[in-house]
Amino acid sequence: MAVFTPLSDAQVATFLEKFDVGRFVSLKGVAAGTENSTFFVTTDRRELVLTLFEQGEHAELPFFVELLDYLDEHRLPVPGTVHDRDGVALHSLADKPALLFPRLPGRHPQAPNLAQCRALGDTLGRLHKVSQHFPGHRPNPRDLHWLQAMHHKVLTYLSADDQTLMKDEVDDFESAFAKHDELPQGALHGDLFRDNTLFEGDTLGGIIDFYNGCTGDLLFDLAIVINDWASNEDGTLNGERYTAILSAYQSRRRLTADERTLWPTMLRMTALRYWLSRLLVVYVDPPAHDLTPHDPDRFRTILKARMAHGALPLPEASS
Repeated sequence: MAVFTPLSDAQVATFLEKFDVGRFVSLKGVAAGTENSTFFVTTDRRELVLTLFEQGEHAELPFFVELLDYLDEHRLPVPGTVHDRDGVALHSLADKPALLFPRLPGRHPQAPNLAQCRALGDTLGRLHKVSQHFPGHRPNPRDLHWLQAMHHKVLTYLSADDQTLMKDEVDDFESAFAKHDELPQGALHGDLFRDNTLFEGDTLGGIIDFYNGCTGDLLFDLAIVINDWASNEDGTLNGERYTAILSAYQSRRRLTADERTLWPTMLRMTALRYWLSRLLVVYVDPPAHDLTPHDPDRFRTILKARMAHGALPLPEASS
């Protein structure tokens, strides 16, 4: 269970007194998650989510608060933070930074259908359109510069073929991106897998877990989504889901000529990003808590499929 700092009912009841959210009724730890402690909190007026931040750069938390509040103000389905009676969102509880959120409706889609894919693509397009005007800034911590610096740390754990594969891919990325001007920039989710969305039927109830949020290439965010949402078990692209997401996305924000050219490269780069980050957790920097790391081979499989087959043609915007 991913509750690393237990809380008592009394602690949470006292904490809630700062907020205009009603009287404490119950507390339940949430098993999901790998980095922070999360709890469902029920009051006599509403359902809430309480998060304690266990690791990471706490100085960056105001960025996440500002981003979530900005997107919430623009009517995106994100959990805007709950502020106390003095207008403060970020607090301390059990000596850990703490944030309170509304609990959004829905469940994670295990096998998203086409309507859910269209809903996700449409919402991500809206989010990226709005996020280009977000004033905050946090550099992408998992971009090409990170790949260049970090891939050397795992090479000794790989086969000779995989070492060559990883080094050659990083070199190819450097060459490809050097030929183009800066891509469209904005605030990103940075980790928009299926388990960071909530659906009620075909309706997207919420996008959650923005703690990989940053600013950078919008195309990076879109490629992460496609690699997770539109990949078959063998890593190849599922044409129907791919088209549903990208058509809906482009109805909100059309890709530029440079983005279209670099699209196959970005799909490969984000696949390598997750292959590498998962390898680092397994071999170099294991989690502080007793949790099972994600399987790195999943994204090696996706990377190999992108190298073998490239990207499917980019669809036009849906009407």
